[in-house]
Amino acid sequence: MLKTNRRVAVVGAGVSGLIAARILQDHDCDVTVIDKGRGPGGRAATRRRGTGLSFDHGAQYFTARDSQFSRCVESWSERGIVAEWCGRIVEIEGSQAWPKTDQPRRYVGVPGMKAIAHHLAVDLSLLQETRIIEMSRVGNLWLVKDAAGQTHGPFDQAIIALPAPQAAKLLGAHPFAAEVRTVPMTPCWAVMAAFEQRIDVEWDGAFVRNSSLAWVARDGSKPGRTGSADCWVLHASPGWSAAHVDHSRDDVASSLLAEFSRMTHDSSPPIHLDAHRWLFSATPLSLDRLTLSDKDFRLAVCGDWLAGGRIEGAFLSGLATAQSVLEQIGSGLKRQAPQF
Repeated sequence: MLKTNRRVAVVGAGVSGLIAARILQDHDCDVTVIDKGRGPGGRAATRRRGTGLSFDHGAQYFTARDSQFSRCVESWSERGIVAEWCGRIVEIEGSQAWPKTDQPRRYVGVPGMKAIAHHLAVDLSLLQETRIIEMSRVGNLWLVKDAAGQTHGPFDQAIIALPAPQAAKLLGAHPFAAEVRTVPMTPCWAVMAAFEQRIDVEWDGAFVRNSSLAWVARDGSKPGRTGSADCWVLHASPGWSAAHVDHSRDDVASSLLAEFSRMTHDSSPPIHLDAHRWLFSATPLSLDRLTLSDKDFRLAVCGDWLAGGRIEGAFLSGLATAQSVLEQIGSGLKRQAPQF
């Protein structure tokens, strides 16, 4: 593809960063996406272990209410990238379970949530396992430095697509930093448990009240999942996660598994048990801005935390950020809808 001279660095390969990168690349910018992870997606993640064990240990599903995002989801569905999850969702408190009153259409990536990010990352220049620790301006250009001491760039435009606390650190003395630091983000411990025999409950996902658990889901009930084991993801509540943020994975997994066993009245031993800590999982407060953009500094910030959270918020933030960058360089979104 013939590129313009506009070189863009996107720090963060979550959904918002990937959306912004895809749009800018489609508008002939020379885009480099840099991420500390081994693969793209951020919390749109899937972990596989052994044969037939698969866990969506981050984002569990997503909904589509915005018209632009709905059109995108419809396109993904037609291509088999996502599918509707029609599992039975309930609310649980103590020993009582009842159907969730609001039942929006829920979608998941196929065969795992990370399928969305892998699709968005196709044909992008993606630098993985690279943690950016510093961004600096040299004239009108940006340089970014990683934890290994290597400098990348120069870039004409920089986009930070990271959770708010990490974005604030990279922003340094920029005025955006003070605003971003006001956005709290809560941790979440996620436990991945697999059982040889099916856990005998009549539901597939549950919002849990007054418990160390906030959400549990049978991953095997989602479309496109395979394997004979009964795989479950258990998400701790924000309060419990914060109180146990520095505990070991083994202790967290044992504690949350015990709560799950009590809740389901099933003490079957797991054939696989592990835990993952999402240090910046969700936010109880967003700036409702979609994007932060500084034309003079050629700097923009995006992320789901700017737009109320969730994958839909990440999409809308990435879209708004790409639009702001294109406006800065005297362009604009192509008349036809962006293809994702």
